[in-house]
Amino acid sequence: MDKYTIITDNGQGLFAERLTDLYASVSHYLETEREEGRTLNFTKIFLSDIANQHDELCHSPLMTDIIENTAHTIIQQSPIGGVKIGLLLKTSDEPQAFTLQSLRLTDDEISNFGSYVQTIMLFDKYIALLKQKGLNLKEHCVRTWIYVRDIDTNYDGVVKARNDVFRQHGLTIETHFIASTGIGGRALGKNVCVAIDFLTASAIRPEDKLFLHALDHLNPTHEYGVAFERGVRITLPQKYQYFISGTASINNHGEVINIGNVTKQTERLLENIGALLADGDATLADVRYFIIYLRDLADAAVVDDYMENHHPGVPRIITYAKVCRPAWLVEMECIAEKER
Repeated sequence: MDKYTIITDNGQGLFAERLTDLYASVSHYLETEREEGRTLNFTKIFLSDIANQHDELCHSPLMTDIIENTAHTIIQQSPIGGVKIGLLLKTSDEPQAFTLQSLRLTDDEISNFGSYVQTIMLFDKYIALLKQKGLNLKEHCVRTWIYVRDIDTNYDGVVKARNDVFRQHGLTIETHFIASTGIGGRALGKNVCVAIDFLTASAIRPEDKLFLHALDHLNPTHEYGVAFERGVRITLPQKYQYFISGTASINNHGEVINIGNVTKQTERLLENIGALLADGDATLADVRYFIIYLRDLADAAVVDDYMENHHPGVPRIITYAKVCRPAWLVEMECIAEKER
């Protein structure tokens, strides 16, 4: 089985001191996991200030002794509660069907290119990696995470670039798109405004993928000019795995609802996630973790209380990361798993 957990720093001390404390916490956790036959497979690292924290993190024992040799991704999406670093850890005792590529650009590569060209460059890098392995974007990419710096300004360029890439590679309304979260986030680099994580399944077959729609709750994304699937169920030998894209408070006409009310938006987006899971014969009880994105950190306590009351025990991390529409106060994504 796969297991997911969230570990954050204790909210006290310098960044170096927090890294030391995290090293001890993660080491202890992984030791207990090894006793259960599970080892580290993937780490997502959330930082509060990537420009000042990245190098110190990368030279720390936490990275060099534990994280560095397994799949990982680093992004600035500040965790709530005075936390400087949060970790989403995945451990497993089974062969892994997926490979993560965390692709980043450097200031030297991008010159003065904006979000459209940067998005094209990242997709081109990924597609070249796929080609080396005899794979392709349409068949083998099952999930993306697109992090957009200053999303209110740069998101339109990302959307146009992704539409163009998909059209070029045969991903259309008639075929399918790819499950994705497009969200505010900052990678390392003064002029870098886009970063992307890609999830690849090299042995996937078309019949192993079921795209989730829930049309009574959510409209098709192409109706408002974007190209992504709201969710996908992957059939694996022992289980179904569900990747739910970033989901917000929206109705089946593509309209933002519950404007200005973060509690009602949280309630509706979870209803939407539940409807997507139901489209693949799963429920919210099958969710293994939530990542929660807030436009305004002042809403954190309200959302956290809601999740604790309605979904206690499910690992979650709440971060400051603006959603692509200003009226959306909160967005969530998740992974669910269910035995076959």
